[in-house]
Amino acid sequence: MNSMQPRIILLKEGTDTSQGVPQIVSNINACQMVVEAIRTTLGPRGMDKLIVDSKEKVTISNDGATILALLDIVHPAAKTLVDIAKSQDAEVGDGTTTVTLLAGEFMKQAKPYIEDGINSQIIIRSFRKATAFALKKIKEIEVTVKKDDPKEQRELLKKCASTSMCSSSSLTTRTSSPTWLSKLSCVSDLVCRST
Repeated sequence: MNSMQPRIILLKEGTDTSQGVPQIVSNINACQMVVEAIRTTLGPRGMDKLIVDSKEKVTISNDGATILALLDIVHPAAKTLVDIAKSQDAEVGDGTTTVTLLAGEFMKQAKPYIEDGINSQIIIRSFRKATAFALKKIKEIEVTVKKDDPKEQRELLKKCASTSMCSSSSLTTRTSSPTWLSKLSCVSDLVCRST
């Protein structure tokens, strides 16, 4: 016999049992709080955060993965941002703050549509279409580097290093110095020889 048994769900005291749009909005708000905690650490002028844990251990960092790991996040949706950062760190080794901020921005942009009653599946479908469009544009502007041409590799490396070093506020005064460029050339020679 297949008799229907009543479904019993046990929840801890104070558990939020909201569903639907209010729950989605609550999840987005929780994620936004995490994003705001690390937003100011991004970029060459990113600020350090001082974090004191429950054991009175002090950590000063501007690394998104480190900060997210040290925060005591209990909200399940907000924990997904920590998982995103961990995945990014494991896969690439960099960009943890960027990927967290990007995920937070996607949620922030979707929130008004969800509040207006647009189904989340339609929003997800739109994000997928935007991703396909962005990937198509990236393919159109991609630059292929010839691995067998050391001169081209050296020039590309100098451009990348120059862009990176010029964006740092502490190095902007050195960019006009010819010795800075010659040091950069030496570094690019070493890197090109090792590849």
